[in-house]
Amino acid sequence: MMNSHNVTFQNHNMNWPMAALVLYPDDFDQNSSYPTVISVHPFGSCKEQTSGTIYGKALVKAGYVVIAFDASFQGESGGTPRYIEDPSQRVEDISRAIDYAVSLPYVDSNRIAGIGVCGGGAYVISAALTEKRLQAVVGITPVNLGRLFREGFSEYNPLGVLSSMAEQRTKEARGKALQVNELLPPSLATATELGLTERDVYEATEYYKTSRGQSEGGATKMVFSNAQRILSWDAFAFAETLLTQPVMTVVGKKVGAFGAYRDGLEIYGKAIASKDRQLVELDDISHYDLYDRNQPVSLAMEQILPFLEKHV
Repeated sequence: MMNSHNVTFQNHNMNWPMAALVLYPDDFDQNSSYPTVISVHPFGSCKEQTSGTIYGKALVKAGYVVIAFDASFQGESGGTPRYIEDPSQRVEDISRAIDYAVSLPYVDSNRIAGIGVCGGGAYVISAALTEKRLQAVVGITPVNLGRLFREGFSEYNPLGVLSSMAEQRTKEARGKALQVNELLPPSLATATELGLTERDVYEATEYYKTSRGQSEGGATKMVFSNAQRILSWDAFAFAETLLTQPVMTVVGKKVGAFGAYRDGLEIYGKAIASKDRQLVELDDISHYDLYDRNQPVSLAMEQILPFLEKHV
């Protein structure tokens, strides 16, 4: 059993509570001071999945305090309507989690790092552009959600999707119900039946729609009309100038449609101002292998822990 407890802290900008899981090392002493990691969950996920129970568990074993939180509008955090994915808010949530961390007497405010998985990996890198309380960041199979929405998620027709979002938003402003889209098939059998067998789509279904990773807070849904801002967002904008902290990206070389391999290489190439940029490429490993599979996670942590020890 991990030594942990659930907490809430206030998102003062938006006046709603944020829910988080704080994880402690086995020998935790509240009178001591600890390096701390802010752990950011993927798009469509929650703190009880890979950000908390997988990477959080691995990090506390190495002596870190970990704060894994639910994004605004998602999981147990506040914000309405539910199921909104707002990149600027997701980045601001990271700063709010840091605000909470530095209020804790056992957190060393000069030794705070961030990690994130999938969309969370790109969000934590984006946060580091302006959030200099982050001393180092790690993007694990990071996906730049703006790029993904402009390409595959919009079927390479971003302007058409924006027009549809505009029409739907007008309907909702006039009293129609919100359009909440389910992003994955309900089961592997349905995915196979519909021909949705591309690696990332199929493995996402296996993770989120089976007992492997399914969690009540990890709703793979999105309010369609409120996703407009995603299409104009770029997680890595201005990274050449503003990303000065050490940054590591960990990617699997089994490429899928969500584009984490490509995005990981892109931010590594852009991070020319970083004090230490590192790219970890793992053979025969896919995007969703890095969510919770024992060997891929262990291989990732073999690189992440020395990197954090050096910089945090």
